[in-house]
Amino acid sequence: MPERRAVVQSPVGLHARSAALFTKTAAASGLPVTISKGDGVPVPAASILSVLTLNVGHGDEVTLRADGDGAETVLDELVAVLESRE
Repeated sequence: MPERRAVVQSPVGLHARSAALFTKTAAASGLPVTISKGDGVPVPAASILSVLTLNVGHGDEVTLRADGDGAETVLDELVAVLESRE
């Protein structure tokens, strides 16, 4: 299963607008994608509630995993969202 690590660049972390954009991108992929913070348990990246419960702040590193055709591309897109300063 492909995996990527990313450092969240948004000044407010992965909250509200940035989390909505991230989960929307993950859901649109149609692939099973997970996100985890540190050594935490992976949660579904398409679930806004699950993502918000991770309490990801600015500068935190997360791990993304996806499975299926196009997983590498989806992970690249999600990393770009996380590493955006918006």
